[in-house]
Order: sequence, then C-alpha cells, then structure tokens
Amino acid sequence: MSDIKRRDNKGRVLMVGESQLEDGSYIYRYTDSFGKRKKIMSWRLTKADPLPAGKRFKKPLREQEAEIQRQLHNGICDDGSTVCELVEKYLNIKIPKATHNTIANYRTVQKILEKEDFGQKPIQKIKYSDALSFLVHLQSKGKGYSSIQNVRGVLRPAFELAFRDGLISSNPFAFQLGDVLINDSVKREAISPGDERRFLEFVKNDKHFCKYYEGIYILFKTGLRISEFCGLTIHDIDFEKHELTVDHQLQRERSGKYVVVKPKTEAGVRILPMKKDVEDCFRKIIDNRQGVKVETMVDGYSGFLYFDKEGKPMISMHWEKYFQHICQKYNKIYKLQLPKITPHVCRHTYCSNMARSGISAKTLQYLMGHSDISVTLNVYTHLGLEDAKKEISEIEVKEKKKARRKKNISNKKVASL
Repeated sequence: MSDIKRRDNKGRVLMVGESQLEDGSYIYRYTDSFGKRKKIMSWRLTKADPLPAGKRFKKPLREQEAEIQRQLHNGICDDGSTVCELVEKYLNIKIPKATHNTIANYRTVQKILEKEDFGQKPIQKIKYSDALSFLVHLQSKGKGYSSIQNVRGVLRPAFELAFRDGLISSNPFAFQLGDVLINDSVKREAISPGDERRFLEFVKNDKHFCKYYEGIYILFKTGLRISEFCGLTIHDIDFEKHELTVDHQLQRERSGKYVVVKPKTEAGVRILPMKKDVEDCFRKIIDNRQGVKVETMVDGYSGFLYFDKEGKPMISMHWEKYFQHICQKYNKIYKLQLPKITPHVCRHTYCSNMARSGISAKTLQYLMGHSDISVTLNVYTHLGLEDAKKEISEIEVKEKKKARRKKNISNKKVASL
C-alpha cells in the first residue's frame, strides 16, 4: 500500500476531502446529511495563510470544514435554502388553513423579502445579529412597527420550522420585537363612558347616520369583531333564548368576491347572551330590512343585516368609513373633540367596561372569543388608579354590610336568651 500523502504547494499534508487547484485555491468535498455531494472553497487553507491580492475574502477552508463537521455531528442538514425559499415552504403549510385576509398579509411579507438582499441569503448564514439588523433596516426605510411585526410574525415561525427540521442550530428571530424597535404605532384605546355616550347620542340624532345607530350600539355592547358583525344573519339571532350565535365572518377579497370564513380559532365560535337593549336594536334592524326583495347568498349564507347601495352585504370597510365620517362631522361642530373611534375601538371599549364591572377574566375571554387569555388579561392591566379606588371602595362597602349583618344576627341571639 502506498504511503504517499497528498500535499499542497507549500508542502502541507492535505486531509481527506481536501485538494488544491492549479490556481492555488483549496476545495473540500463532502457528503451532506441528505447524501448529496457538496463542496466548499477558499483561497486559504488555515487562518495563518495570507489572502492573495485581489481575491474575495472567505473563511479559511479548515474553519469551514470544522463548522460543517459540527453541523453534521449535531444533525444539522444544509439544504441550501434561502430565506425566501424557507418562507415559501412555511407558508405552503399555513395557507390551506388561512383566511384570505391572512393570505394577503403573507403575500405582502413575501414581496418585502423578495425586494431585499436579506431574502436571498442562505438560512444557515443568518445570525442573530443579522435578524436584528434586518428589522432595524426595515424601520429605517420607513416601514411601520405593525408592518415589521407582520414580517417577523412570518420569519420567526419559518426559522423555527427550519430549526426543528435540523436545518439550523438555533432560531435567529427568537427575540421580542419590542426589545429591538421603538413601537411607533398608535394604540387603539378604549374610550371613556362620556365619549361613548356623546358618540352614540350624536349618531342617533344625526339625519344621515341615524340609520346606522343600532348597528353601532350593538358593536359597543357586544364587543363583536366587525367582520363577525357583518357576517351575522337573521338566523343567528334567537329572541326566544336571548342568544346570539357567532360562528362565521363576512369578508370581501381583493378581487371583489364576497366570502364567509370560519373564525381562526375554536375560541372565536361562541354563543353570546343578549340583553334587552341589544335585542331591541336587532329587532329594529330586522324591521328596517323588510324591503329587501332579493336575498344575497354568500357561500350558503343569506339574511344579512345591512346592505350597501348596490344591495350587497356591508363589510368592515363600510363601517370603518362611517365611523371616520361621524367623528369628522362631530369634531367640526363641537369644541370638545372626540378621539379616533373605530369598530375595533368599540370592541376594546366593551372589553374594558366588562373588566371594570368585575367580571372574571375567564368569562370575559369567552365573551371576546380570545384564544389566549393573556390577551384578555392585558385589558385588566390597563385599568388605572381610579378603577382601583372604586373597586376598593366597593369592597369596603360590602365588608361593612357583612359586619352589620353579623352584628344584627348576634344581637338577635342575645335578645332571644
């Protein structure tokens, strides 16, 4: 057997898989975890070697070899995927179960990544610092916090998929966005009872907007998502049981097609109790729709409550515009201005009002259709000093009443002896 060892042009022994080309560059050939033959190259064998003039910098071959062997030992497989390719793979899993609005958001994220150099980088080259820098870069280009949140909302689970598949050693996006970027988005806060009252009274008495009063009142008093409200039909309202069934949403795709979709989570499917004031509003809405000659059918659903000028069921866009115009009209008339009020503000206001009423977090979670109770509990953290004073005062009143009852019972027992 020959004992001759392969050497480079400097006389150094080359290890298995290593070779040197005529131009002086080094190549290492190996077999990856998929059984595919791969190769890497560098102009330097070790860190001590100088980089030839005019040549592109790369890690020394043996440093790259050590990294590859470490990955193979840890079960990490390099399939050569870029960030865009990984996102495509992840979304192919998510899209079949996603609503058309969610799919549209996914496509927006993909377009952002396709325009960025970051999207073309191999996923194994993405470090923690690269992930941070990319999001900071998006904000510096003028992207809003919520848009960047959407991008990270896709990248984080996509890289988690790659990690669980053994393609990378860790998830570079496993951090809280708020620790990296300044949240410059405007929060949709609940409005005060006074603002709610003024807003509703204005709508009720306005010649043009009064026809939407009942719908707006229901949004404030049920906390429904606007797409849930738009999807309600006369068949979802049970006046005998005083119940409202919420198990679908009405949306309109960008193509103009109307679709009925199921809630994203099981928590979104619920039956809500109806108080008399809400029932009265539903009755009036149903009375006002008696003139509908042809019932619009969307995915097997008919009997929708509100219609636009073309006779199509009203969607969230219509209501958002009406809320905007109502606030603008009010603020042109009165000095005491109303804050920005949207259908989602109605939902947030209802949630806050219920929290202040003393309802349990678990019950409120059900009413709101929150899949994660932390979302519900976050409403309780927004309660302030005045709420705390009020609750403590109510507890003191209850304790005094309880003490008086005990004293009366004790006095009666003494008197009977």
